[in-house]
Amino acid sequence: MGACGLAGHAATRRGIVVLGLVGGMVSPALAIDVEVTLKDAGRIMSAARVPMAQAASNEEMFQIIQTADTQSRIGDDPAATPCGSSAILRTKTYWLGYFGREEARRSKVAQRDIRMPESKIRDILNMPNLEMEIGLCGQEEFFAEGVDVALQQGSRNVMAVDKGKPSRGRKIPGSATDYVSRFSARFAYQDFDPQVPTTIVIFFPDGKLINIETDFAAVK
Repeated sequence: MGACGLAGHAATRRGIVVLGLVGGMVSPALAIDVEVTLKDAGRIMSAARVPMAQAASNEEMFQIIQTADTQSRIGDDPAATPCGSSAILRTKTYWLGYFGREEARRSKVAQRDIRMPESKIRDILNMPNLEMEIGLCGQEEFFAEGVDVALQQGSRNVMAVDKGKPSRGRKIPGSATDYVSRFSARFAYQDFDPQVPTTIVIFFPDGKLINIETDFAAVK
């Protein structure tokens, strides 16, 4: 189910081009929440439970989940630009909301309140890494093999501490040539500044680059 189970649950690297960033410093209050308290966690999870508890059907619950992902996505909207590049930023706030919704969903099924143990909530609060799910588009099934990713902040390039293998490309419905592949990457919060605009740089073995401009101030 992702980060936790519910009940148990630099120097410039070769191949990266230094690009200009958009905008300047932003208020820390508007940036990604890295320091989240247990009280904050309770508030976030409680707020996430409400719409799921009020949902009248599985379709409504699915729409709520999709909306939450949209609020954490940067780059192209797959609904509007199917062959685009995007990333879902899975922050501590994202995971707290995710599990709050999951609590509500499971509570509806069990017809009793189900809550995540405090120890598991603390595990989320102590997460050292920002997780990204990156979506790319190419023209054949294995186009994403060998890709790497970095965060570019000014003259600094921050490499992922962990990266998953890209999925085999899935053909976009209605397209004869376009495939979508996804992979995950994790970046240590201590390695980058979550308060400044950033460029996510995806680079391929053949030298091709894809850049996703990111304003962390838009994501909690």
